[in-house]
Amino acid sequence: MSITKETVQAHLKDPAIFCCRRNKGTVVGPADLEDPNLFEDMVDAGLLTLDEDGLTIEQVLGRTLLEDCEALTPIKSKFLDGVNEVEGAEASKVEEPEVKAEIPEKKGTFVGGNGMIHLKIDKLEGLSLDLPAGTTIGGMGSDFVAPEMPTGEKKVIRKLVKKHIKITDAEIGKETSIKDGKITVDGSLVEQAIKEDELCVSLSLDVIKPEDRHIYTETIMDVCPIATKVEGVLGEGVTKVADGVVFMLTGVDEDGVQIHEFGSSEGFLDEKMYFGHPGCADENDIIIRCHAVVKRLTGMTRPGPLAAHKCQDFIIQKVREQLKTYDGEVVREEICEDVRRKGRPRVVLIKEIMGQGAMHDNIICPAEPCGVMSGRNNVDCGNVPMILTPNQVRDGSIHALTCIGPATKEMTRHYIREPLVEGLSADEELDLIGVVFVGSPQVNDEKLWVSERLGSMLESMDVDGCIITTEGFGNNHIDFIEHIGQAGKRGIPVVGVSFCAYQGQLVVGNEYATAMVEENMDMGGFENDIAGCSCVTVEVAARAIQMLKNKMLGVEIKPAPKKWNNDVINANNKILGLPETVLVNSGTLH
Repeated sequence: MSITKETVQAHLKDPAIFCCRRNKGTVVGPADLEDPNLFEDMVDAGLLTLDEDGLTIEQVLGRTLLEDCEALTPIKSKFLDGVNEVEGAEASKVEEPEVKAEIPEKKGTFVGGNGMIHLKIDKLEGLSLDLPAGTTIGGMGSDFVAPEMPTGEKKVIRKLVKKHIKITDAEIGKETSIKDGKITVDGSLVEQAIKEDELCVSLSLDVIKPEDRHIYTETIMDVCPIATKVEGVLGEGVTKVADGVVFMLTGVDEDGVQIHEFGSSEGFLDEKMYFGHPGCADENDIIIRCHAVVKRLTGMTRPGPLAAHKCQDFIIQKVREQLKTYDGEVVREEICEDVRRKGRPRVVLIKEIMGQGAMHDNIICPAEPCGVMSGRNNVDCGNVPMILTPNQVRDGSIHALTCIGPATKEMTRHYIREPLVEGLSADEELDLIGVVFVGSPQVNDEKLWVSERLGSMLESMDVDGCIITTEGFGNNHIDFIEHIGQAGKRGIPVVGVSFCAYQGQLVVGNEYATAMVEENMDMGGFENDIAGCSCVTVEVAARAIQMLKNKMLGVEIKPAPKKWNNDVINANNKILGLPETVLVNSGTLH
């Protein structure tokens, strides 16, 4: 496949290789040259051998061929009537490509939504000038660097207080109570809970202490915090969160078939959860395990997993009611603010969530934080984009039902402490407008229809940039790339965040998918069946936010290697002062 006139500028420094046989007398143009994006695959397949004596594209364009040459032949100086002089280049050598980081050094200035730079000089009677972006000011020349981000007044719209209540112990007993930091759950509640849905055959409860995690578990369907409203509604007022304890839902059907889809996480618990990641239990958390058995052949349908979640939520609600009135030690008071920063870049976070039917679903805006009751399933809502405030997300407005691959699944606990929401909300250089949740339908026509609705929403919001994330990979990557295209064709700088690595490599793409952030933490680049392993982390969020800033500033983002390379991630982590990403092998996590 030859290179096009439109893309030749991006490949001037790449090796010049004939795409097809060319005869003597040919004047070399873009149509004669192979696309450099294909070189790596061709080399791996044995179809192409690069030559140190080969020339680059900028050295051969417009030169005349002195002899016939075959396809996939590196062009050397002896084949041509001459070589174009290139500053700093040696005609006889092609430099080895260096590892390219996703985030280059920051430079330049940001231009707000109207595409102008505002300059005010008070000594000239308050003269105010609006200059087109990119204008050279005075004699400063093209290297002039203006302030990186505009400043603006912070306006607090609403406030949420999350009081983290210290819990030091938990047990299954004969009553449900919280006393002296200890949660007791009435074991007989399981008999009442299974009446919540006829598809749930049985439930069982037990407590797993941090020191007892080398214990067998069925597949992990969810990790859910214990949180309850004590004042106001979701997104404002006061919420109590039990600190040091979580519920974990596991499940099988009557035949013992794990409730899962692409991979399952049954096995020893200490090897099957990435403790400390946003969606998971933390290192010292007590886990109250609720194990559900659903009716035969219902595990791969929407109603089956939903039944298990509904029945567990009945039990959690009994604990929430005790937490409402429990006057325990507050170990941390988290102040969450929905703010607007006028004059700063307007950005939005877009979370693509599963909505493909079967077991792919989520519950939005339940009555209680992270709950099920009174919420709406995004599949039943047509998967259309819905915007929530950052505080609503941080107050548990999403309950995850999805049973996709464990490593890339964002569980309920992930959303209540989503690192991108936290990072964008706290960044004083940005004005976070909101968080959009959009489902991923099964059928392609529906995917396009939903994505078009997202594009219209973004346009009407008049945003300066956006970050788009997706859990899982494969089918939902179709929507993911379409969403990026909807933003890109409207001139909105966009950054994509996803698990791709080796197993989840994108099978679709477009010209706007140039700023991508990888979530993978598996050594082989696979879905490794470790719950919560390859999702958005604090480090992933930091890279994505900085990349968005660079994209909005017009800073060049160098293309990553064609194949996943963790060195790129760690190079970017180093730029931002973040720790290295340490990859894990399935079955070795403790």
